[in-house]
Amino acid sequence: MKVIAVLALLGTLFHQGYSNSLDSCEGRCGYGTDNDFSCQCNPSCERYRDCCSDYSEICKAEAPSCKGRCDEKYDPDNECHCNSKCTQYDNCCNDYKDLCDSNGGGGSGVITDAEIKSLSETLYALDSNKASASQLIIDPQALVHDSQTGSQSDLSSRLLFKYLDEQTLFSRPTYAALLAVLDNYNRMTGQTEDMSSQQLAEQYTFLKETMSNTELGRELFAFLYTKGVYASEEEFINDLKMMWFGLYSRNNNKMDSSGFEHIFAGEVKGGKVSGFHNWIQFYLLEKRGKLNYYSHSFNGPWTTYPDVLGMQFKWDGYYKQVGSAVIGCSPEFDFALYSLCYITRPGKQCRLSLGGKELMIQTYTWDNSSYGDGKKFIGSAFPATPRN
Repeated sequence: MKVIAVLALLGTLFHQGYSNSLDSCEGRCGYGTDNDFSCQCNPSCERYRDCCSDYSEICKAEAPSCKGRCDEKYDPDNECHCNSKCTQYDNCCNDYKDLCDSNGGGGSGVITDAEIKSLSETLYALDSNKASASQLIIDPQALVHDSQTGSQSDLSSRLLFKYLDEQTLFSRPTYAALLAVLDNYNRMTGQTEDMSSQQLAEQYTFLKETMSNTELGRELFAFLYTKGVYASEEEFINDLKMMWFGLYSRNNNKMDSSGFEHIFAGEVKGGKVSGFHNWIQFYLLEKRGKLNYYSHSFNGPWTTYPDVLGMQFKWDGYYKQVGSAVIGCSPEFDFALYSLCYITRPGKQCRLSLGGKELMIQTYTWDNSSYGDGKKFIGSAFPATPRN
């Protein structure tokens, strides 16, 4: 009986110890949401009210580092500080200059390629709304060399999208929000886009559903908040709204375009398709008979969704030589990847890692007009063509 009692006691203590480890910030301070734990230890946990009970004690009061604390509010209980005034009062933590912005005072630390790759892997793991193999079946058919993409030859007799479980996927809030926004645009450049109050509200709903109401979107914000890019979720959402949905002119001095329209909905300029890098828009137009799939010039190394394809197709008579897209991902994943790359690598190539395999995103800034204090709209963003 004594042996049984001792074993029971040890089992209880082990269970309590394990449970407590899931509720502690010991060794976990910094950005990032981890579903394996019952509480969080990142800068956004205070906002979402899911901090561990010892978050303040371990991650703030006793932490001599600025990791996860750049631009935080002043707390007299902290032994060193990580806000823009700490240099003035000579009470910065030792790594403030390395982790936070020592020049601008905004807390915007340098964002390395390694950090971007690490975050993209986290976002990849968090994409719970992606299509499964049973929910999406594609039929890529003809594969052509880069030199053949301009031939405009229809080498595929069947549809690219063989099956999609619309009932399941399109009923999810982020998909429904994307569908509501996709049909708000005139694809022809040179014609003014007049947005109704309802359409503007749909833009806001899309941003809230993808970035505020998903763990994936909150993870992106937490990272950018930690790096001092944004001081609040409100600032984050408002900047995304202008960056993505702010109108500018691509043709004839008309307010005819935006980053979202160009990348997600697609446009026609100069007699050919411009932009168009979203798989759901492709599926919808192909289903309606408005789009004819010709071939693909590259297929990513992924064997599950999301995958990447570079496609040749005609959209109501207008040709797209290479329309690359991430296939089978959720709207929030698509939007988050492009946003991450544009914010951290505007006008450059952005190296991501998805399931241990590299994905390159090319971004372009729109340099002919700006918003806010000289900020640039998104010109374009898309998966770059691998070199053969």
